[in-house]
Amino acid sequence: MSKVPSKDPVEIPRRTMPLWQKIIIGFALVVGAFFGYVAMLPAAFQVERSTTINAPPAAVFAEVNDFHRWDAWSPWVKVDPNAKATFEGAEAGNGAVFKWAGNAEVGEGSMTILDSRAPSHIHIRLDFLEPMEGSSQVEFAFEPVGEQTKVTWRMFGESNFVSRCFCVFMNMDKMIGGKYEEGLAKMKEIVEQKKSAPVEEKPTPAENKPVEESKSPS
Repeated sequence: MSKVPSKDPVEIPRRTMPLWQKIIIGFALVVGAFFGYVAMLPAAFQVERSTTINAPPAAVFAEVNDFHRWDAWSPWVKVDPNAKATFEGAEAGNGAVFKWAGNAEVGEGSMTILDSRAPSHIHIRLDFLEPMEGSSQVEFAFEPVGEQTKVTWRMFGESNFVSRCFCVFMNMDKMIGGKYEEGLAKMKEIVEQKKSAPVEEKPTPAENKPVEESKSPS
């Protein structure tokens, strides 16, 4: 019985994936992993800085309770000196509103004093319109320490998904906290200068003396 000669197995050529498809799939996997990581980040955030000022709480409280005074110590003023500022509502304290619109660094938004309790506490709502919409809470606490005041500047809230994406590449505590340190240092300088400034004494009014009536010639 004759043997049938064996045939070599036929190799089926493998279809190789084009390079551009590999790049797209790889990019999609990286983006998906990044978004997954961002989604797992905590939404809540808090930035807090403190300093001690050689002045009573009432003197420090007054610098924060009136938005008109922020121009002297706010760290964002020198970032855009030409920013447009408007004041609405109460002159100071509860209901006072400060709105600004400036360059890309300061953006556009408003601050509203929601709770002002002299001389210990101020609660502000911070609303941003540009560069991205969002709201945060800001608190100032004024604690007497002997003859000095410990002032604490705190911002807290919840970041949306886009904000958390940015926070992956930027250290929010370092960026905002650095500005808070700068502002508190300037506030300390201003308040302590006011305290040490000599008080001008007003001259006491001269005693009223009777006016001598002139005698007309007879």
